[in-house]
Amino acid sequence: MLKKLLCKRHKAFTLIEMSIVLFIISLLILIVLPNLSQQRKSASKVHSNAMVSVVQTQIDAYENENGTDDVDYATLESNNYLTASQVKKARGEHIAIIKGRAIQK
Repeated sequence: MLKKLLCKRHKAFTLIEMSIVLFIISLLILIVLPNLSQQRKSASKVHSNAMVSVVQTQIDAYENENGTDDVDYATLESNNYLTASQVKKARGEHIAIIKGRAIQK
């Protein structure tokens, strides 16, 4: 009976197999993480450009309806061209209104 217990083989991963799997997983992580960071930067840039476009569109609409190019965020918000959250986001993105143009600083 002792001989049967000693001869019985357990199916399991060896240390080398586990090391290879961990090595492959770490390589995949090293490839994926820089791409995620790059995608986040790209998405942030697209969002900033979109906010500049929204602000500029509303500046143009205000100028066309009122015949003046003297406009700021307070004027756009009080005349319902931009919401308070849009103004907050635009200021957070460092978008300034200079001579009727939305410019990101």
